[in-house]
Amino acid sequence: MSAPGLGLRLLGPVSCTLDGAEVDPGPPRQQAVLVMLAAVPGQVVTKGQLFEGLWGGHPPSSAQQSVYTYVAGLRRALEPGRNPGERPGLVESAAGGYRLLVEPDRVDTIAFARLTETARRSAEAGAQAEALRVYDRALGLWRGRALGDVPGPFAEAERARLEDLHAGAVEGRAAARILLGAPHEAVAELRSLIARYPLRERPYELLILALDACDRRPEALRVYAEARRILSDRLGVGPAAGVRQAYALVSARTAPGWEAGPVPRQLPRDLTGFVGRPREIARLRGLLSPDDDAEPHPLIVISGAPGSGKSALAVRVAHTVRHRFPDGQVFVNLHGGTPNVPRLKPQEIAARLLRAIGTRNEEVPPGIEEAAALWQSRAASKRLLVLLDDAADPEQIRWLLPAPAGVSVLVTSRDSLQAGDGLVRIRLGRLSSAEARTMLARLAGEDRVGADPSGTASLIRLCDGLPLALRIAGARLSDRPDWTVGELAGRLADERTRLHELEAGDLAVRSGLAASWSHLTHSERALDREAARMLAVLGLLHVPDLSADAAARLAGVPEWEAGRALDRLGDAHLLERDARGRFQLHDLVRLFAGELVPAEGRKAPLLRVFAYYAVSLRSAAHTADPNRVHPTHLAVAGPGRAFRDAAEANDWIEQEESALLAAAAQAMADPDDDLARAGAAIGLALFWPQQKAYRVADLISVGNQALSVAARLGDDETAMHAHSQAAAGEYFKGDLTASLEHLDRHLTLARRLNDRFDEQRAHGNLAATYAKAQRYDRALEHGLAQREIAREIASEVGERYALLQIGNAYRHMGRLEEAVVALEEAAAMAGRAGDASLEAHMRHGLGGLQLDRGDLEAGLAQLGRALDLAVAGGTKLLQVQCLIQLAGANRLLGRRTAAAERLAEAESLALALNSPSWLERVAEERAAGAADRER
Repeated sequence: MSAPGLGLRLLGPVSCTLDGAEVDPGPPRQQAVLVMLAAVPGQVVTKGQLFEGLWGGHPPSSAQQSVYTYVAGLRRALEPGRNPGERPGLVESAAGGYRLLVEPDRVDTIAFARLTETARRSAEAGAQAEALRVYDRALGLWRGRALGDVPGPFAEAERARLEDLHAGAVEGRAAARILLGAPHEAVAELRSLIARYPLRERPYELLILALDACDRRPEALRVYAEARRILSDRLGVGPAAGVRQAYALVSARTAPGWEAGPVPRQLPRDLTGFVGRPREIARLRGLLSPDDDAEPHPLIVISGAPGSGKSALAVRVAHTVRHRFPDGQVFVNLHGGTPNVPRLKPQEIAARLLRAIGTRNEEVPPGIEEAAALWQSRAASKRLLVLLDDAADPEQIRWLLPAPAGVSVLVTSRDSLQAGDGLVRIRLGRLSSAEARTMLARLAGEDRVGADPSGTASLIRLCDGLPLALRIAGARLSDRPDWTVGELAGRLADERTRLHELEAGDLAVRSGLAASWSHLTHSERALDREAARMLAVLGLLHVPDLSADAAARLAGVPEWEAGRALDRLGDAHLLERDARGRFQLHDLVRLFAGELVPAEGRKAPLLRVFAYYAVSLRSAAHTADPNRVHPTHLAVAGPGRAFRDAAEANDWIEQEESALLAAAAQAMADPDDDLARAGAAIGLALFWPQQKAYRVADLISVGNQALSVAARLGDDETAMHAHSQAAAGEYFKGDLTASLEHLDRHLTLARRLNDRFDEQRAHGNLAATYAKAQRYDRALEHGLAQREIAREIASEVGERYALLQIGNAYRHMGRLEEAVVALEEAAAMAGRAGDASLEAHMRHGLGGLQLDRGDLEAGLAQLGRALDLAVAGGTKLLQVQCLIQLAGANRLLGRRTAAAERLAEAESLALALNSPSWLERVAEERAAGAADRER
């Protein structure tokens, strides 16, 4: 059943109406879920499809939980009157996914597609006036960029599809106007369409016809010439039949002639031991030797990191396609990255190319402009392949563009060159493990590689998939037949000497990287020098990836300047940028960068970035949950990020979590006390986010690292908070003895410091831990102690938590009435304070208590409310607990479908949290359901 009152407008910023009233569709990723569901109304979209549509092939570990959060948000927005525990009516759970119950014609993208199809059929039937009317109606649905700023691979693909439909509708309307005798009305929108889609041919065809119908024949001829130029420059093809036929109504085409010339054969010898790159080879061969006898592509650039095998690939492909270039193959090494060898100047390159095709020395002009003109004249119509190896920058090759007709230019470069409109860029990454193993086997022998699979895997990993590093490793193994592969891997395992080990004769990974860095350092362009300085400071920070704003703090420059420098390093293939917009150094580049010494030394940049992480994390954690008390006793100086709301804060924490953990670990291990203190500030600020995300091992690890820093600095306050953090991790792990030991130390230190807030906090955590150990008398004792101190110091959050522990202790001691009083008082206090996280725990306790009493409906209501609050607050373990109990209650009420759905959600989340104990609880509930069905 669908909802006639729901309407979705996606042809512009995403918006919803419910019974005519606007409804907030939520944050961008929640809108992305809505867009995917709306694309197929009434049909199931699986969770796997949602993960792929939101994050592509690399969903975060929290993907399952995030999707659940977005769906819950949609349900709240679209069904504001739904009671907790009541089955959703618009966004249904079904068959491992969700479906949106909405009338298809109430989704403007579907209405638009149907209208354009109707208009197209009218046009085909000759009813142009009707077609024009329907096209106008369809195009009137558009309000801006399709799907607004909704992110994700699905949104990008759907946006492209819709924009293609939009362009087709504009073309259809223009064609109708021309046929109805109003061509002047079509000219402006066709010009606009060509500006947006210069490679789309139908608008050129229609514009030529419209201008001709308006008696503007010279303009029509210019449109054809422009179409031919753009298609040739960018795609290497001429206009298709439709454009040619339109042009034929206006004028006739001419074709250039051909000249003969000398036949140079200058390709270097193909490299022995070349392996891999099957996709790149196929792509390059398709461009240079098309199967359909089309013209070879005029300009291709192979770019990649130093040592990635660009030259070897180019030479390999050039040999395989040389039959397509009967007038010769020319090779020039431009020396863009050769150490201690000056790069060739454009005039020198032009002279070499001219001499290669038979020009005498005395005929080569001294100026680049004259030399370029002579090259264009003498190479025109020759079937030539020009291989330019190791270009430093676009200026070395720009003079010979566009390539003369019949000439293909293949360039290799460490830089991502932007050299012309017709350029096709092939970017080389690292070799796959299989390709790397094959290379090693060819160089060192299959027997040695096969005899030590573990050592081989380690060596491949340490060589970072870089062909040059693997070639050097193979050469060293060949020179040392007494070494096993594992022995060489052992030598490379030491990061301090790895680059030294990766040298063999005149081959060295370090020299290749150094040449790239030197080119940037000594460049005349300020941006290149900024990039070189950025690489030096990036080597200081040992994180898996980082954002542009973190890099800005590290370098001490504005974010816009840091972004430019990072992009330049990416263009030089010294840095990778992933789909999330985060930057990372490959291992060997990171080691090289670590050898560079920034002008201001290492401490100042690291202090800036560690302070940025600490301040931003404190801000994010507080914004995400302002009711939690966060440790801020460690002073850190510097600006940090601010956050608009909890969603933005939580997104930032999720994006930065691995970097924050690595930065905290690096800083806390540093011998410098200031850096170690900053690391402890980061680590302790992770306490609440890690608790909510159920990061058990990290809580323990960070807590213990912070304890080491505290001992080194003689800092009791840091030690107190570190004991609390480690205690939480041990609690979740199930080692209650260790957790209690940490909490006893926490309590002792709080009393020593006369910190009454942390004293009551320690009592509360002791109460929770004793309750988990089923020692409810001790739990009640510490709960009462917490409440007494909390009231004394007027800490409402402490009193709320104490009442939660008191109520739970009473419940398990069988004192149900007292438990209800305590939990209801706690829930009311939490509700007034807007403390969703603690209220979720209280509602969970009340729900369990109602189930104990046998009041299943009341229990369902409380648990449904607890689950919504837990989702909103991001408390993942509590969500698992609520889902399991909801499954059990629904089972007892005979609602098997609802029970199965809740249990499946609980299992999925428990798997994501890697929680064996809660997976056991899921299995127990599933077994109970099976037993009920057998009865």
